[in-house]
Amino acid sequence: MPEDFKVPSNEITGRTQRLQKKMRVNNMDGLLIVQRVDLFYFSGTAQNGALYIPMDGDPVLFVLKYMPRAIVESPLQNIIEIKSMKEIPGLMVDHFGLLPEKLGLEFDVLPVKDFHFYQSFMGVRDYMDGSRLIMETRMIKSDWEIDQMDKSAELGQKTFEYMCSAIRSGITEMEFSGMCETFARKMGHGAGLRIRNFQTEGYAWHILSGKNGGIVGLLDAPASGMGTSPAFPCGAGSKRFCEHEPIMIDFGTVLNGYHIDETRMFAIGSMPDKAMKACDASIAIHDMVLENAKPGVTLGELFQLAVLKADALGYAEQFLGPTGYKVTFVGHGIGLELVEYPFIAKNRDMPLEPGMTFALEPKMVFEDEFAAGIESVFQVTETGHRLISKVPVKVFIC
Repeated sequence: MPEDFKVPSNEITGRTQRLQKKMRVNNMDGLLIVQRVDLFYFSGTAQNGALYIPMDGDPVLFVLKYMPRAIVESPLQNIIEIKSMKEIPGLMVDHFGLLPEKLGLEFDVLPVKDFHFYQSFMGVRDYMDGSRLIMETRMIKSDWEIDQMDKSAELGQKTFEYMCSAIRSGITEMEFSGMCETFARKMGHGAGLRIRNFQTEGYAWHILSGKNGGIVGLLDAPASGMGTSPAFPCGAGSKRFCEHEPIMIDFGTVLNGYHIDETRMFAIGSMPDKAMKACDASIAIHDMVLENAKPGVTLGELFQLAVLKADALGYAEQFLGPTGYKVTFVGHGIGLELVEYPFIAKNRDMPLEPGMTFALEPKMVFEDEFAAGIESVFQVTETGHRLISKVPVKVFIC
């Protein structure tokens, strides 16, 4: 982390106030935050501890370790060093005069064992799920956050430029993924992507060349496809790049905690005609969704527009996966975590709002042949959209 990077005090204050407004509407007396990303978002530090945000008043950060770093990183006024989480209830009473009757916790990520642990000593009457309020607060990005994502996007642009200069036939997918990650890390890429879903693993690279993009090829050739082992069946495999084949490169970049998720199609020498047409169709869907992305349009409407465009272009069968295995979203929120709320998905009636940021990813799968697609990050503005991604929207022939 660069020494001069610090979350401004007004950012933390604004986030807390927006969350407290939601807490009052939901009759939540207090919220105890322990997940590292949420902790960073509301306190400016990810040091081990817990943050208590009351319905009204200033939050208190309890730090197990490391207190000296937490003091430097967090602009909060109330920071208390503790030796055990069990000290928290007593300190809350000392500070606020009483315990909350209804306490919110991050039920979507808090392990059951940990919940029972807190239950055993907190002395609270009722517990509520605070995850939705947290995610709704986080989904609207400030100008400062957009600036951080712009910086991540600049790093992503340089990494994709490197890919075009370094890619060559004979390199394995896994080897190339290591080369790209090494380059990006030299430029400041944090490498470890934050994933909220405990079943999903975060890694920067997802590289599929030729038939490896066709998924069904996994059934016939264990060494080809998304990953080389049943223990890690994703990311990249041992297949070597060949000339004149489609190569999908999906690379996630993170700088100072903020993520960018981008996909571009590559080919060495030339792109086969069938694959090029599919790539062009993916770009057409991508551009059409962006043209219609503006405040008031619902997430479900954007999804349906993408599906109808794919159908009109003749790719209904391949769009969003093979028949029987199609995903029901074409984009996801992004920010301090790679995948955030909300989703550009089927039957979602939430309208777009200024400050929302999405990774838009219209992709196609041609069974036993290849994959084609594109992914860019954009923000919703007051009047429409703005691309945060700086990688050219095109197919790279190297």
